[in-house]
Amino acid sequence: MTLPAGVPADATLADLGEFGLVSQLVALFAQGEHVLVGPGDDAAVLRVRTGHVVVSTDLLVEGRHFRRDWSEAEDVGHRAAAQNLSDINAMGGRAHSLTVGLAAPADLPARWALEFARGFADECALVGASVVGGDLTRADEVVVAVTVIGACTQAPVLRSGARAGDVLALTGRQGWSAGGLAVLSRGFRSPRALVEAYRRPAPPYDAGKVAAEAGATAMIDVSDGLLADAGHIAADSGVALDVRTGSLEVPEPLHAVAAATGSDPLSFVLGGGEDHGLLATFPADSVPPGWLQIGVVTEGEGVTVDGAAYDGDAGWTHF
Repeated sequence: MTLPAGVPADATLADLGEFGLVSQLVALFAQGEHVLVGPGDDAAVLRVRTGHVVVSTDLLVEGRHFRRDWSEAEDVGHRAAAQNLSDINAMGGRAHSLTVGLAAPADLPARWALEFARGFADECALVGASVVGGDLTRADEVVVAVTVIGACTQAPVLRSGARAGDVLALTGRQGWSAGGLAVLSRGFRSPRALVEAYRRPAPPYDAGKVAAEAGATAMIDVSDGLLADAGHIAADSGVALDVRTGSLEVPEPLHAVAAATGSDPLSFVLGGGEDHGLLATFPADSVPPGWLQIGVVTEGEGVTVDGAAYDGDAGWTHF
């Protein structure tokens, strides 16, 4: 990325100062027609015409959710936006506005912050969403806080609506990011497809609305792991879910990583998170095109794999 005119290539956040950095960041974020007041005032003002307003907040902490030696700033920007946009997608809605809080060391290169903003803006552009405000402060490490606002034109799809007799279905990549993390954790950079999937997820942004219109009874963004997030649906709906591994797709790069690390390739698919695909339940025979049926919903509680308890890694925990 070429730095704006007047910004030295080696400038830090301290060199630009808060207001100088804000002016550079604001210039990167285009505003949609729904934005009445964008960045620069005490709060943004948005036009809401019809439907349900949906809101979500997420955090990324350096060393916990990303490492600057593993990902470029632009990659981190894409990831920060994607995981928030995906939450609205999982409700059957579409994101339209976001605010971003950035805390960072004073000696962080200004280039990093601006490249982060460029990646964030480019990911938001995929769904036509606008960055309408945010905040900056100093910290010992980079922390990103994002709030996303969207709308559902139909009733939002919750985690709590699954019923016995429904089927469980998945859309989007699954296990790719986990495979990339395994590669990077061992100091390697290939298979490149998995590393790039970890750096920049590719959520199926159109799938949430399609699922809602097809009659999805429950839905969730797969951020913590397939089984972990299936567990949220099971608990909130008061049902049992059984995942059928014979229906799951295990891409060839995961087989290569599993062979190199002495692990089961299926473990990446079952336990891996941060691909931000969608997991949903549907009435039988109502699964829309582009979704893969991977299990069933029954009376009971909890999640099983091929009818039995799973003793492998079920997914990410935040504490």
